[in-house]
Amino acid sequence: MEYTQLGRTGLKVSRLVLGTMNFGPQTDEATSHAIMDAALDAGINFFDTANVYGWGENKGRTEQIIGNWFAKGGGRRDKVVLATKVYANMAPDDASVWPNHDKLSALNIRRSVDASLKRLQTDYIDLYQFHHIDRSTPFEEIWQAVDVLIQQGKILYVGSSNFPGYKIAQANEIAARRGGTIGLVSEQCLYNLAERRAEMEVIPAARDYGLGVIPWSPLHGGLLGGVLRKETQGSRRTSGRAAQALADESLRSRIQRYEDLLDKHGLEPGEVALAWLLSRPGVTGPIVGPRTVEQLESALRSVELELSGELLAELDEIFPGPGPSPEAFAW
Repeated sequence: MEYTQLGRTGLKVSRLVLGTMNFGPQTDEATSHAIMDAALDAGINFFDTANVYGWGENKGRTEQIIGNWFAKGGGRRDKVVLATKVYANMAPDDASVWPNHDKLSALNIRRSVDASLKRLQTDYIDLYQFHHIDRSTPFEEIWQAVDVLIQQGKILYVGSSNFPGYKIAQANEIAARRGGTIGLVSEQCLYNLAERRAEMEVIPAARDYGLGVIPWSPLHGGLLGGVLRKETQGSRRTSGRAAQALADESLRSRIQRYEDLLDKHGLEPGEVALAWLLSRPGVTGPIVGPRTVEQLESALRSVELELSGELLAELDEIFPGPGPSPEAFAW
């Protein structure tokens, strides 16, 4: 496994990030533990979760599964750089009418950290991430809450997720003016071959402010993982959002060209999609969310896959990026 610094910090993290969103809803606890063991054995030390994962009446379940895995001992917690998130409403269903159980008020941040620590069975979180912008809470309040949590030793670093470029700038400028706070050190954003809008402003802002970029949905909901081949072979029936996306003939045509190109080179689509992200400037590592150990093994091969300049150019032809701003939208 290769490692890199997380943004401008001294923290070393693996080039692949283990995403845990499937743990609970789609992957049972025993299999989830086996995946985390396999990831650790392969050198993946960066695990990502969120307080809301498990969803609905089971929100928080994913953190509980990770906490039970840490409780097995064997140095598991010490080896892992643990990232979780705050924003979603975590009130019990019968208390959802109460107004202070979500977003980024100082009250909810404090409450949410303590609840996550309990579920995760740990006394600190390495990277605490804001899952979404909060249009109602000023960053002065957010940073005040963060400063207290850092002083208490409950969190070490802070990151953002799904932030536009101007909010990354605003957050870090206010942190700098306040002094004493490191500000955002990472941004977790939607970014992959088929969805490159982050290249316009989010990634440039992250790079200018020293944030590591952590792409989520690197296979674009499975569309970049050989979906058309699997349909033809009968090994997968496309449904849900993927099926809706493939109803767009333009996108379906590009996915077909993508798969045909990689067939010509003898490469696996999912591994190439991850390797492409690993080649992009500013990217710390994409989040992979395996439902099985076998899917994890496939993702691991991407780290050693080097894409030729010719292949990268051909991928750009199929999935052209928007280009930098303001040229992308101005002239």
